[in-house]
Amino acid sequence: MNAALAPTLTPADRCDRCGAQAYVRARLHAGGELLFCAHHGREHVPALVDKADIIDESERLTEPQVVVTED
Repeated sequence: MNAALAPTLTPADRCDRCGAQAYVRARLHAGGELLFCAHHGREHVPALVDKADIIDESERLTEPQVVVTED
């Protein structure tokens, strides 16, 4: 992953509905933001698309993981 595509959400960011790791951020046009796990993001984002700027990083769940081994 290059710097331009670096995630903006970290493992410390938690879903406002269930507390799982957040992969979706909704920055509300009226102010404030909501964080969602992928599951709750799929549930709530359709109602928020005209009320918020959505950052969806849920594709990170299916990216191949890089494993570093020591020789």
